[in-house]
Amino acid sequence: MNYKCIIFDCDGVLVDSEAISTQVMVDLLKTVDYHIDIEKAIDLFTGLALKDNFTLVEKKLGRKLPEDFEETYRALSFEAFQRDLKPIKGVHTLLDKLTIPYCVASSGPINKIKLNLKVTKLSHYFNDNIFSCYQINSWKPEPDIFLHAAKTMGFKPEECVVIEDSLPGVTAAKAGGFDVYALENESNKTMLAGVEVPIFTDMSALERVLGL
Repeated sequence: MNYKCIIFDCDGVLVDSEAISTQVMVDLLKTVDYHIDIEKAIDLFTGLALKDNFTLVEKKLGRKLPEDFEETYRALSFEAFQRDLKPIKGVHTLLDKLTIPYCVASSGPINKIKLNLKVTKLSHYFNDNIFSCYQINSWKPEPDIFLHAAKTMGFKPEECVVIEDSLPGVTAAKAGGFDVYALENESNKTMLAGVEVPIFTDMSALERVLGL
């Protein structure tokens, strides 16, 4: 591969957070009489902006969520991350082998990204090369976060490869003119079915793809 820069999504690619955050959401939604199982919630919510998730719920409920719903969700999910979050298996080994620039571009707020990287001992790999949709007020499936990350890192889209795990993320990367590889797992397999991008199932496979 002749890529000059790698752009990683965070949740589900670097850190194994999707099931944790979705379970917090599922449990909290029960308090407002919205009931959904975690498998369906992962398919519905993964990769979208939190505000878009709330909009979907409010349409189903026919009413607004409580004003403190997001604050409560963030607090509970941060507690769960600090207690249970793990890195994606093999990601430390992969990052140790990289010799080209790389960064993380995520839909989550900066404080969440930094917390998750710190808990999983990944912070030192990325330092300040962290980009959030909240910084530019544009979320996947729009391509803006990847375009912003590439430009700030000093590269054109065609010089970069994006590593994603969600349909909105894959869609965003493709729309921006990036090559993209998708990490498949048991939770997102249904969501990624039929996407026209290369799929890999573990970091060893990604190492081979990148020629490491």
